[in-house]
Amino acid sequence: MVEFKEVEGYDSLKSELKSLEKSDKPVFVLFTGSKDSSGKSWCPDCVTADPVVHASVKEKLSEGVFITCQVGPRDFWKNQSNPFRTDSKLKITAVPTLIHWGQSNRLVEEQLFKRDMVDMLFED
Repeated sequence: MVEFKEVEGYDSLKSELKSLEKSDKPVFVLFTGSKDSSGKSWCPDCVTADPVVHASVKEKLSEGVFITCQVGPRDFWKNQSNPFRTDSKLKITAVPTLIHWGQSNRLVEEQLFKRDMVDMLFED
């Protein structure tokens, strides 16, 4: 069974990942632009990728933890010194980005529009 979690911001993500340290389940993190007052991400690529990623999770991931991490408002994200970009374990350069936590596997931007690529990340 897949456990879905949603966090807002760097500190919330770090706290969530720390709570999962002893878990033997695979952990995946989808980094996306934060939602605006309409409930949609400010990032158009994130809006496009979201249904592709979630359809793949439902079909291909039988167990694990899937975290959606909102990286903050656009101005915060664009700052090159924000912690998502500078953290040596994250090194997030673009949103959307999907990573298999603790592995080198990651998909970035338009790669997340392709269902077959997303499926492969969950099958590895």
